[in-house]
Amino acid sequence: MASAWLGSGNALKNIRAMLKTNQNGGFDCPGCAWGDSPDAGAVKFCENGAKAVNWEATRRRVDAAFFARHSVSQLREQSDYWLEYQGRLTEPVRYDAASDRYRPITWDDAFALIARHLNGLASPHQAAFYTSGRASNEAAYLYQLFGRSFGTNNFPDCSNMCHEASGVALTESIGVGKGTVTLEDFDHADAIFVLGQNPGTNHPRMLEPLRQALERGAQVVCFNPLRERGLERFLHPQKPIEMLANQDAPTHSLYLRPNLGGDLAVLRGIAKYLLQWEREALGSGGPAVFDRDFIAEHTHAVDAYLEAIDATPWAQIEQQSGLERDAIGQAAAIYRDAGRTIVCWAMGITQHHHSVATIQEIANLLMLRGNLGKPGAGACPVRGHSNVQGDRTMGINERPPAALLDALERHFALPMPRQPGHNTVECIQAMLAGEVQVFIGLGGNFAQATPDSPRTRQALRNCALTVQISTKLNRSHLTMGRDALILPCLGRTDIDRQACGPQAVTVEDSFSMIHASRGQLEPLSTQMRSEPAIVAGIAAATLGKRPVDWLWLVEDYARIRELIAATIPGFAGFDHRLHRPGGFYLGNAAARREWSTASGRAEFKAHALPADLLPEQARQAGIGADLILQTLRSHDQYNTTLYGLDDRYRGVRGMREVVFVNPADIQRLGLEAGQQVDLVSLWDDGIERRVSGFTLLAYDTPQGQAAAYYPETNPLVPLESFGARSHTPTSKFIAIRVLPDTRTTEQQLIASGQ
Repeated sequence: MASAWLGSGNALKNIRAMLKTNQNGGFDCPGCAWGDSPDAGAVKFCENGAKAVNWEATRRRVDAAFFARHSVSQLREQSDYWLEYQGRLTEPVRYDAASDRYRPITWDDAFALIARHLNGLASPHQAAFYTSGRASNEAAYLYQLFGRSFGTNNFPDCSNMCHEASGVALTESIGVGKGTVTLEDFDHADAIFVLGQNPGTNHPRMLEPLRQALERGAQVVCFNPLRERGLERFLHPQKPIEMLANQDAPTHSLYLRPNLGGDLAVLRGIAKYLLQWEREALGSGGPAVFDRDFIAEHTHAVDAYLEAIDATPWAQIEQQSGLERDAIGQAAAIYRDAGRTIVCWAMGITQHHHSVATIQEIANLLMLRGNLGKPGAGACPVRGHSNVQGDRTMGINERPPAALLDALERHFALPMPRQPGHNTVECIQAMLAGEVQVFIGLGGNFAQATPDSPRTRQALRNCALTVQISTKLNRSHLTMGRDALILPCLGRTDIDRQACGPQAVTVEDSFSMIHASRGQLEPLSTQMRSEPAIVAGIAAATLGKRPVDWLWLVEDYARIRELIAATIPGFAGFDHRLHRPGGFYLGNAAARREWSTASGRAEFKAHALPADLLPEQARQAGIGADLILQTLRSHDQYNTTLYGLDDRYRGVRGMREVVFVNPADIQRLGLEAGQQVDLVSLWDDGIERRVSGFTLLAYDTPQGQAAAYYPETNPLVPLESFGARSHTPTSKFIAIRVLPDTRTTEQQLIASGQ
């Protein structure tokens, strides 16, 4: 954290800025979407949040002089870390193929160029509007209104690559595609189950409520194939005595390590125990295990689900989960004995082929004991980027609900497109096929964040125009269409001045709390514009004043919030409610035990366990897998943003092209720790997917399973390998071969004269 602060070139001002992070009147952390505690305190950010603030609030500039010094070809030779470390983008630029450089362009000319491309398309569906979870509610609302007014629902976004399965599963099961708990519920839970996530790296502020739960006697059960430091012990950064004495505290009471992809089997095993104990209670007249009143009053199809439990043999559960029956029984007993339970999960659950079924099994378990719609209990999908949930609430959705389109049509008196649009995977496929010609990215690093990296880059190059709205230089800027723009935008830390004065934007956290965010630092350049202003500029150039006066709206963001209040449920009195310290709760129908499902009840969903976790196209590849690989983050990164090259919790220093493998597997494969290897993905489509020069690190992974960093191993994830009904890339389950590094082998042969 200190190195990020000192390396920002803006150390003194950044201290003051950090003290405004997640504070009333300050700005929302540009990192994760974990909620803000209402408790007073000078420090409301974690180590990773501090890195994010310092990374954004740098004094280093990427300006016209920078691009004059560096051709795009030269920049492509640099690492992702080097690219972002160069600093903030400060003026709009357009790619000039003749010189292989980006050159300055005026904002008006940039907007006019985008409008010419968009208005020249044969169909609105030839445009795609990508959104990162960094975008504010105001920017996202304008963006979706512009895209739909233009005539398409092509809104691929980062949700498609992370929690899409959560939205699909929960909407079908409980009628709401969000979590049902608030941050306060963690104070009342008797048990907290944490599945497929690593809070210590991805959302460290979650560790404090886990520790507090243990201190008051609650049980915390963690399921993760790897032993993760943050899931085992927690050193409180806001308690100096603990820090000085190195007095860390445990963050779990039971830690189980299932196979990759084995969580559905684990959950089914817990349900099987509960059913056994419920039947014993019925036979003996003892206390019920199931919440029979809740099931009778609020649920549908429980009998079919109980039949599915009976039909699942223990042998299959143990084999697929990788856990012994007694270990699953320990977790089941904790769940049975807890009056109120929260179940949390993240991408270790969502990035599998059967993720929707797994999340619906979580909902099933919650329903069996009535753990929905009561304090201290519920479903908690832990989102990643700080406003990824808010973007979806604002309408960033390639398959929008009819109610949203109806509301937009009524308010703006303009027909809205009803044809489903492209999600992220479908967008890449459409660009590869030449069906999408204009790609506009509102934040993010599309070329690096997406699967099957070489094909994604080819897809971007197929476009007539690519537009990247960004704070910093990244790989996507070097993967251009035939015409390309980079438009520099303000970040969360920057003061956003519009015609009516400094503006606040809003975000929604994982607990459906809406917060205001006000930048604190002077922007590096007057050429940088806010995301709402950039979207409005593109819209005005393309559509004129149809269906709104776009430029008038961004003079005062309260005008945008009036439109949100008029068309998005839950936002009545939006601007006024922002004055409450800590923001306001958007509400959740399922948390009120109101079920917006076809039956009007919470739906039990009966799924069989997968017959084989390995996808058919991987099985047909003709050779057996050496290992199953999951991608993950290091402790020194957030999404594709790299703050450094270390991973303190896993003992890695100065490198990222590594693969964590069990020592027994290294020996079984005839390799040695420290050796350079190639990783080759198994997929039967005639495409070789290989990454080279990875260092084998002996690590405590379950045998047969490995881990490596994202995005370096994204080239191994086939575009066609995605979750059933979610289209989320299966980045947590990749069948691979591990081969001696071809480059090292060739060098050895040359050195030996062979």
